[in-house]
Amino acid sequence: MVRDRTWGSKMFDTLNVVLLGLFALLTIIPFVYVVAGSFATQSELLEKGFILFPTEFTLSAYEFIFSTSTLVKSLGVTIFITIFGTLINIVVTCLMAYPLARKDLDFRKPIQLMVIFTMLFSGGMIPTFLVVKELGMIDTYWSLLIPGAVSAFNLIIIRSFFQQLPEGLEEAAKIDGASDPGILIRIVVPLSLPVIATFSLFYAVGHWNTFFSAVLYINDSTMWPIQVLLRQIVILSQGGNIGDTAAFESDFVPPEQSVKMAVIVVSTLPILLVYPFLQKHFAKGALLGSVKG
Repeated sequence: MVRDRTWGSKMFDTLNVVLLGLFALLTIIPFVYVVAGSFATQSELLEKGFILFPTEFTLSAYEFIFSTSTLVKSLGVTIFITIFGTLINIVVTCLMAYPLARKDLDFRKPIQLMVIFTMLFSGGMIPTFLVVKELGMIDTYWSLLIPGAVSAFNLIIIRSFFQQLPEGLEEAAKIDGASDPGILIRIVVPLSLPVIATFSLFYAVGHWNTFFSAVLYINDSTMWPIQVLLRQIVILSQGGNIGDTAAFESDFVPPEQSVKMAVIVVSTLPILLVYPFLQKHFAKGALLGSVKG
């Protein structure tokens, strides 16, 4: 028998809906402003300051930023780093998490302690830079892929998930003659797709937002990922260098504010399009991997 809801319960739910709606608006309005500003004229942005719906729709900002290959190449660099960096992260993390999930591994606890230690303390920026430099990775994409190949937090969660898998599956596979790599590839990984998908997205978002590492290790501007280029445009106001003014009329002036907003939209849109396909794995994957320590 379902009891009638009290007046206090109804008011509490109403208040929650109102507050959550306000928080949702606070998060979505800035993005709507950026998107609207990218399609607005420079004069309208200067006159109104804040707009959510441009009165005069124009694509001049997008035409300008795509008039050269600068933005496209930078976007390609980011896509390359995201795809291969995420692949390296997941492969290395799984290869380390699976042995640590095995109770018969020698020196298992000391290795786990060393992993946890890195969650609390790190070598620091300068020692890391010196290591990257001595390994000859300056001005190479390896400097953005190798130093952060494993996240200690993600490793612990995935290891915990592997520990929850029935031991009988591995024993049955060994009886059938499967090796440890074969068990990992054919049994453990297929059963762990939700948690792997979750942390793949975590790693991918991290690579997509790569900024500080690129500033430290990449001196060649032609190798900059999209976030570093975005910094040059938004913070340093160097948006005039991204397009080719010669491709437009002689009196054409690059719409500075609209160009900045258009670049922000282009740099954000791809990761937003990927997110819905993996979002359903978020709660399931993170929860399954964090139940058992």
